[in-house]
Amino acid sequence: MKENKNIYSWGHQNPFNDFSSHLKKQFNTRIQKIAVDAGFTCPNRDGSKGRGGCTYCNNDTFNPFYCSPQKTIKEQLEEGIAFFSKKYKTQKYLAYFQAYSNTYEDINVLKEYYNEALKVRGVIGLVIATRPDCINEILLDYLQELAKKYYIVLEYGIETCNEETLIKINRGHTFAETVKALEMSKNRGLHIGVHYVIGLPGDSRDDNLNHAKIISALDFETLKLHQLQIIKGTKMAKQFSETPEMFNLFSAKEYIDFVVKFSERLNPKIIIERFISESPKDLLIAPQWGGLKNFEIVDKIKKQFKELNTWQGKLYY
Repeated sequence: MKENKNIYSWGHQNPFNDFSSHLKKQFNTRIQKIAVDAGFTCPNRDGSKGRGGCTYCNNDTFNPFYCSPQKTIKEQLEEGIAFFSKKYKTQKYLAYFQAYSNTYEDINVLKEYYNEALKVRGVIGLVIATRPDCINEILLDYLQELAKKYYIVLEYGIETCNEETLIKINRGHTFAETVKALEMSKNRGLHIGVHYVIGLPGDSRDDNLNHAKIISALDFETLKLHQLQIIKGTKMAKQFSETPEMFNLFSAKEYIDFVVKFSERLNPKIIIERFISESPKDLLIAPQWGGLKNFEIVDKIKKQFKELNTWQGKLYY
């Protein structure tokens, strides 16, 4: 395996290509995402591809208090802005369509919701979370037009590169569809992100390291990493209770060590937006990391990079 000598080629001091530095290059003010729940569903929930959704999914883990599909898009955004503007008066906002699959609807409904969000004062763009199988040329053409005036992010949950694992977690799409969606989305002025889960049942740790190489060849801008978490109210919680041998969860130290190894194999051009997820204590079954917060884990990850004298992309080839 080659060793990449071009240390910190992205031009800042962190040993990885970090998202905050990326945002500072894009904007001259602070940016805050405001989550929106537009009441969408997913094709593996409504019966078109399956029922029950992904085995790990409980959207209550990331919906803030002001998010509710019973409220209008405008109401949710204005409540979120009122909350966040108390500390930062001059920041701008991105409307984050986060819950479920936010392109899985008729194009006219999507246009209505997106335009309603963009009309809210202070909103300068959209972040749209979706699945690789919920995109089409008509929608991409529309988003391409929006991107001429607004900052438009399209986030794909790819979760894994392993076809068998995608079936195990009831994802309902293939990795081939991931590759196709990313190809369709490129060269349109959109900012493309992907989500990847480390530690899914069916993915060994060697698989995960190999996936770093696979996703490094794909065409996208930002990456959100998630450690697998077992959440109350999910099918995976039942599986964990009945067949715990299906799972090989990380301790905090193991995850810190592993995510550095993963990053070493990752294309240095990829911007790492997130290393970990943090779920509400009352919903999290496992792994329990002793109450460590996101920022504490990230600090430990940075320290591990420096202690090992390594960086994102060092082993990329």
